[in-house]
Amino acid sequence: MATAVETLGKLERRLTITFLMTEVQAEVEKRLKARARTAKAPGFRPGKVPMKMVAAQYGFQVETEVLNDKVGRAFSDAANENNLRVAGYPKIEPKTSEDLTDGSVAFDATFEVYPEVKIGDLSSVDVEKITAAVTEVEVDKTIEILRKQRVHYHVKGEQDAHGDGGADLTAQNDNRVTVDFVGKIDGVEFTGGKAEDYPFVLGEGRMLPEFEAAVIGLKIGEAKTFSLSFPADYHGKDVAGKTSEFIITLKKLEWAHLPELNSEFAKSLGVVDGDMQKMREDVKANLEREVAGRIKAKNKDVVMDALIKIAELDVPKALVDQDVVRLTEMTRQDMTQRGMSAKDMPFPPELFTAQAERRVRLGLILAEVVKENTLQATAEQVKAQVEDFAQSYEDPQQVVKYYFSDRRRLSEVEALVLEENVVKYVLSKSNVTEKSVAFDELMGNNTQA
Repeated sequence: MATAVETLGKLERRLTITFLMTEVQAEVEKRLKARARTAKAPGFRPGKVPMKMVAAQYGFQVETEVLNDKVGRAFSDAANENNLRVAGYPKIEPKTSEDLTDGSVAFDATFEVYPEVKIGDLSSVDVEKITAAVTEVEVDKTIEILRKQRVHYHVKGEQDAHGDGGADLTAQNDNRVTVDFVGKIDGVEFTGGKAEDYPFVLGEGRMLPEFEAAVIGLKIGEAKTFSLSFPADYHGKDVAGKTSEFIITLKKLEWAHLPELNSEFAKSLGVVDGDMQKMREDVKANLEREVAGRIKAKNKDVVMDALIKIAELDVPKALVDQDVVRLTEMTRQDMTQRGMSAKDMPFPPELFTAQAERRVRLGLILAEVVKENTLQATAEQVKAQVEDFAQSYEDPQQVVKYYFSDRRRLSEVEALVLEENVVKYVLSKSNVTEKSVAFDELMGNNTQA
């Protein structure tokens, strides 16, 4: 039996669940008799163990199971009878014997309910929607990047099928150099300051600027002594902010040979017949797909921020706590996949609380917008989204099969479609202004050929 629901706060509620011990004991005896049919004990055949021994061995466990089951059913029935939408899991605590009548047992169930969500007037919301275009300039830059990704090196000054790299036999930007070096601070070598046959490409910024500058102009076999000041924020704390003296020797010098822009290069990018125009069209299509995805993500963030500002609701702490646990586990898994040992690494809940609170808040807001405006994902939309995903793969049908063979994967697609439905709806109801952004700004880099 459950008592009337008590209101403890905006979302917190409590109800008391009471049973007669005779009901509990009757169910315990019933389950013990069932268990006795297969119980085993030394000196007894299976099913022939005395009930006293069965009760001594399993009684506490079975009584706990009975109480958990009865409390769970009673709580669920009470929640349904009172039309309560329980958020998270209830906290169940036994009441003290002084609060009970003879022959009864009682528990307090404290829990939170889902909040009322009020969505403000969308027509009063100002939303800046971004747009971006892919031009032939971006196609050219991307092709040049693809060329650089396929670079190979030849020893400078040695003639081969691709030439000898020119008459300048000194180290210059874009050359790959192999060096020996040793660094000292106050005359003492330091950890990480010495290497032999160490290769790097000049101009890539892999080494500190002073280090690269010292290599520029050297010929094979030449050595140079120079001073290098480590930045105060250098990752090596033992040398950060200190000045060292290096001796560097150039042992090998190679020039970069980029593949020619021809049919062979097009074939290396997957264009079977080597058609150069088809290669450009493919590159542009891939860029447009990437741009469309980034624009969609950025515009979604803007819409979500707008919804948070105009929505009124209290966020259940129980749901936030659950999401903190989920985010913590996701972080552990991600670190493990990256080769780090995170199994026993402590993660304070505060690291994820703000993110979890936003995720829960948005989830509640989206659910309300979807319910109020019938924006559920349709089967046709889900199928179209999966097919769109599949277009960037060699075998689209296999990708489609991959998604539709697993309900969990398909539910992830449904969630994406649902969010897109909400974004389109909000944009259709709010005051939208468009802002064109440069390709490099959208992509978050400064793409240089």
